[in-house]
Amino acid sequence: MPDSEDLSFDADNFSGKARLFPLPNLVLFPHVMQPLHIFEPRYRAMMEEAIETDQLMTLALFAPGWENNYEGRPPLLPMACLGRIATHQRLPDNRFNLLLLGLKRVRMVRELPPVKLFREAQVEICEDIYSSATAPTRGGLQKQLVDSFKSILPTLGEAQQQVDELLGNNVPLGVLTDIVSYTLDLGRSLKEQLLHECNVDRRAALLVDFLQKGGKVRALGRAGFPPEFSVN
Repeated sequence: MPDSEDLSFDADNFSGKARLFPLPNLVLFPHVMQPLHIFEPRYRAMMEEAIETDQLMTLALFAPGWENNYEGRPPLLPMACLGRIATHQRLPDNRFNLLLLGLKRVRMVRELPPVKLFREAQVEICEDIYSSATAPTRGGLQKQLVDSFKSILPTLGEAQQQVDELLGNNVPLGVLTDIVSYTLDLGRSLKEQLLHECNVDRRAALLVDFLQKGGKVRALGRAGFPPEFSVN
């Protein structure tokens, strides 16, 4: 596992060119760690380039209808998550297991010509927006989110202690929303909304509204948190 210094990200030095790893259902958020298993030749080539250079890859989502053209270049949703390879293991036949740390939301500006086995795009980083107009109510919103999340902790099994420690750390609201969004199986549609929403207060309100209305949620993975490996 690299040192924490190796996982830092300097947005000012990011070229804006992103290697794309599109998936049908997995939504990655900043601030979380996602296990992945890479076996397709095009994504093995992407891994080889990433680990030899900047360790970056971007998890994108297929737009509806991708099933008819999976081997080609089906349309992608505009918002994705840039990540850094935290650690990886090379397996027989050059397959890989890896842990990908979510770094930043990115919006795809344009897809680049197909000169490599894998897809690439020019992207722009989308930072969290903390509106000054809603600053007075942000503390109350954060408390609502924490309370709503704690109300479903019994369903998280072995994750409960980890989450209790997290909630006690007074993390920024944007970070908290991303961790809660990732930890719970909210369904792809809501997760898409949460990834696309850069305004932190609106993102938190979406979560609070869903949880307080009794939306059915469950934790990802067998033990709840973290989730199991996802395959391409």
